[in-house]
Amino acid sequence: MKIWPGQLPPREKLLKFGASALTDSELLSIFLRTGTPGLHVSEMAEKLIVEFGSLYHLMSANYETLSAQKGMGKSKFTQIQAILELANRCFYSNLLHENVMLNSKITQKFLQNLLSHRDREVFLVLFLNNKNRVISYEELFSGTIDTVEVHPREVLRKALTVNAAAIILAHNHPSGEPEPSQADRLITTQIIEASALLDIRVLDHVVIGHGKCVSFAERGWI
Repeated sequence: MKIWPGQLPPREKLLKFGASALTDSELLSIFLRTGTPGLHVSEMAEKLIVEFGSLYHLMSANYETLSAQKGMGKSKFTQIQAILELANRCFYSNLLHENVMLNSKITQKFLQNLLSHRDREVFLVLFLNNKNRVISYEELFSGTIDTVEVHPREVLRKALTVNAAAIILAHNHPSGEPEPSQADRLITTQIIEASALLDIRVLDHVVIGHGKCVSFAERGWI
């Protein structure tokens, strides 16, 4: 079995320098744990990232695609899915105790984890109390690869059901480019106008791409 020539193995490197010091392939190798006959786990991790083009595409691959790779079966697929879900729950637990407008980066990161890997447009709403803390969130609409039909009435109906004082809108662009379209700006305006009639504030609309996002609030559009 090959070793890590000229450097510390990932676990030892993490303990000495912290997780942020590890490369993508080193982090991945910790979760994969073992390679395959003739292929060390370090080489396997690097090969997978190259094959999929990025860590993002690897982590968001479905079971059929991932299991087609040598050594990637149910066990490793479930490990990767568990990592993603754990990250989502970690960010969500932070949101429950934060004023989301005072820590917008946590909110954006949470939304990226939820939506950036989707291959269809999904429209999600965060429902907030009067202290801008999260009550709940819900994926209200799902569409095609480049569009999703959004109904302001449904957004407000749900907001009233959970007694929300404010909302944050979010949706993804499967193309990877988060630049809002004219349709995105129009539906945002429609929801803002309808929400004002019910004294519900729209704090932001976040458009999610691959590894980046656009905030309407940060651009001064809300």
